[in-house]
Amino acid sequence: MILIAVEVRRSPLALLLALLLLACWPSLAAAACEKTLRWDDDPPFSMQTEDGTVVGISIEINRAALALLGCQTRLRKLPWARALKELELGRLDILPGAFRRPERESYAYFSGPVLPPSRNILFMHSQALQRWSFTRLLELQHTEFRLGAQIDVAYGADYEQLVSEPAFAAQLSLVANRSNLWRMVGKERIDGVIADENTGAYEIQQLGLSDRIKPTAVVVSSEAAEIAFSKRSNDPAFVQAYADALRELVVDGSYARIVQRYTRP
Repeated sequence: MILIAVEVRRSPLALLLALLLLACWPSLAAAACEKTLRWDDDPPFSMQTEDGTVVGISIEINRAALALLGCQTRLRKLPWARALKELELGRLDILPGAFRRPERESYAYFSGPVLPPSRNILFMHSQALQRWSFTRLLELQHTEFRLGAQIDVAYGADYEQLVSEPAFAAQLSLVANRSNLWRMVGKERIDGVIADENTGAYEIQQLGLSDRIKPTAVVVSSEAAEIAFSKRSNDPAFVQAYADALRELVVDGSYARIVQRYTRP
């Protein structure tokens, strides 16, 4: 206060500027931390509504974590390969849903597996559920089960072993578009589909098939994705604080509530 009084006598204008600075300090502090977050059309994790708003599980949980750290979020729509390059160059700060790979660790920090893994599971129509009770994908061997999967999608070791058998491969329906697979299950042309548990629940709901197609307990793969941070624009302390914020959102139930909004009818 003594310093301010001295400055008043020297320059009333200086006091006015100081008061304006103090009044604006909260917004200035928030603006000092702005992070770019990648998104693309990948419901229910990230997507754009008809009014142009970007929403989704990944968007909401990462925005909430940044808010806990006092940071603003700026979204960038990028295809996956381009997002990795932008992360390397430091023009993208945060890339959710990334798997840790040695070549990526040269330019990115990783959060660790903080969020619950989004698993690939087997979905089946109601009649198939009454006929079969599987606990592992390999139990489909030597059955008449008609499985649907997407072309050029990796589902893990059990799937590769299963489809390597010519007899079962003959029963496999490979389709490029997953929405076509859901319709095939709904019409009972095939018995089941492998899909990400959250994506599957969302897409079934959107197609109005929630009463006909159900998730099963058969987990096909469950490798946990992490969040990648550009080393050019972040430091280890920020990454640790971010991971801690995400853990808090998991523990207090925020993450589960966000997932439920997008995956439950």
